[in-house]
Amino acid sequence: MDERVAKYEEKMKKTIASLESDFQTIRAGRANPHILDRLTVDYYGVQTPLQQVANITVPEARVIQIQPWEASLIKKIEKAILASDLGLNPNNDGKIIRLFFPELTEERRKELVKDVRKKGEASKVAVRNIRRDANDAFKKLLKEDVSEDEVEALQDDAQKLTDKYIKEVDAAVERKSKEILTV
Repeated sequence: MDERVAKYEEKMKKTIASLESDFQTIRAGRANPHILDRLTVDYYGVQTPLQQVANITVPEARVIQIQPWEASLIKKIEKAILASDLGLNPNNDGKIIRLFFPELTEERRKELVKDVRKKGEASKVAVRNIRRDANDAFKKLLKEDVSEDEVEALQDDAQKLTDKYIKEVDAAVERKSKEILTV
C-alpha cells in the first residue's frame, strides 16, 4: 500500500481503538474493572488514576473490589466514584470498597444499546472525515505533477479503507449490543 494512504489508515485504526476503549467503559451487567479506567483520585494534590493508588479485583461476577494502598484514600475514592457517571454506590468496610452491580433492567439495556450505536455512528463519522481529509490531500497532489490516474487510485484506496473500517465499527457495535442484551 502507498505510504500516502497508510498514514490515513493509521488514523482509522486509532478511531477503532478509541471506540473499543469507549465500549469497555460501558457496563453490561457484569463487573468490569475497565469502567474505572477514567477515574482519578486526589493523591497528595495530584489527580492520579485509580489503578495507581489501589488494587482493583473482581471477586464475583457482579462485584468490583477496590483496596487502596493507603487507608486515607478510601473517602477520596468513594467521592470520585460518586462524582462519576457510573451510577454506582460504593460500600466500604474501612479497608476495602466494594461496588455491587445490579441486574440491568430491559429498559436500561435498551438505553445502553442506543448509547453504543451513537458511539458507533460517531466513529463512522470520524472514519469518513479521515477519508475526506485524505481525498483533499490527494487532490492537492494534482498541482505537484501527479497524474489524475494516480490520484484516482489513491482515492480508491482511501475508499476501500473507509469501507473496511466502517464494517469494523459495525461489527464492534454488534458485538457490544449482543453482550449488553444477553441476560
